[in-house]
Amino acid sequence: MPKIFIDTGECIGCQACMDICPRVFRMGEDGVCELIDEDLADLLCVQEAIDTCPVECLHWE
Repeated sequence: MPKIFIDTGECIGCQACMDICPRVFRMGEDGVCELIDEDLADLLCVQEAIDTCPVECLHWE
């Protein structure tokens, strides 16, 4: 399974990824996206979050 990469320097805290994949993403104390548990990631769900991110800070590694 590919790894999820979050460019935290680009994240604007829009919470779109959390709305789409709440088991995978959460908002960190610093106001940017972070992973909860990559092992719970559904590939289609994560891909939708990647495609939806307005600043394109989510990627596959």
